Order: sequence, then C-alpha cells, then structure tokens
Amino acid sequence: MNALVNPAKNALGAPAHSPVADQPQQYLTFMLGGEMFSINILRIKEIIWYTSMTEVPMMPPCIRGVINLRGAVVPVMDLSARFGKPSTPVTKSSCIVIMEIDTPGEGEGQNMGIVVDAVQAVLEIATADIEPAPTFGAKIRSDFIEGIAKVNGKFVILLNINQVLSTQEVAAMGQAATGHDVAALPNLA
Repeated sequence: MNALVNPAKNALGAPAHSPVADQPQQYLTFMLGGEMFSINILRIKEIIWYTSMTEVPMMPPCIRGVINLRGAVVPVMDLSARFGKPSTPVTKSSCIVIMEIDTPGEGEGQNMGIVVDAVQAVLEIATADIEPAPTFGAKIRSDFIEGIAKVNGKFVILLNINQVLSTQEVAAMGQAATGHDVAALPNLA
C-alpha cells in the first residue's frame, strides 16, 4: 500500500536508462520501389527466392496468393500494393520474406510472407538513432512506421509489421472489395 515509486524506472520496471534499452537492435533492410525499409530481425523466420504462388479468389489486391512452405500454406502480401503503390515487378533479386505476426486472441503467431525488390543487409541500429514516426510527409501511413533511423547518411523506415500485415485489416479490405461479410472470409492462415 505504501510502496515507493522509483522515478528512475519506466512503466515496465526497468531502469529508464538501462544498458539493455540502449543496446542496438538488428534489422533486416530491403528495397521496395527505390526506398529502403527495415524489419526487426526477431520477426523474420526466413528469406526465400521468389517462387510461383497460387492465387486465391476474392482476396484484396495486396494479397498475391499463397505458397506451400514445407507443407504449410503461407499467404504472401505485395508490400507495394499494401502501401497503395503499383504492384512489385518480379526480378532476379525479388525475394519473399517470411515473418511471424501476432494474431489477436490466438495463442500463437501466424506466418506471412511479403514480396520485396531485394534484400540488402542486417544492420544494428541503436535505439538512440531511431526517431519516432513522422506525423506527416511519409509516403505510407504513420501507423505502419515504428520509427526512422539514419544509417550511413540515408533514412531507413522501420516498419511496424503487426500493423502492416494486420490480418483483420486485410480481411476488411477483402470485404470491401467483394461486398461480403468479414466473418465469412477464410482465415489467412
């Protein structure tokens, strides 16, 4: 009842300036339409070369289809289309990045792939070098952006992958495109 609150601690109980919080995180950088984006490496399961996929009827334009990944059906999203740009053309360097995203209300995550123009590198980015998402001026929705870092004189957009790949939002887009009830749509898993 009379517990003291330590002002040097954050809401999670860790020291506000702990060495763990200031340690660099690893991010996979990739190109998409001439822009460099990145995703926290802890979300990535694997990277595969672009492969043919099965189109799924009545899906939103940002869903390219599904692939068979060692017996599992994995939906693949065209990230350019998700950002409201023209579909990503397939080239020799095109890849599919397989990630695990959070699924609300379900215990475990869901695998989903994204098509990217080319994978660049894994970079360590210090937390101090990451700025918050801008409120305007970005070419994509600000809720898709976790932050922006400056690496080697270039800006790198750090994506909030749970927002970008939100299965609920994709299902709602499918509903709007087809005029069907979201509950009647199949789960993307």
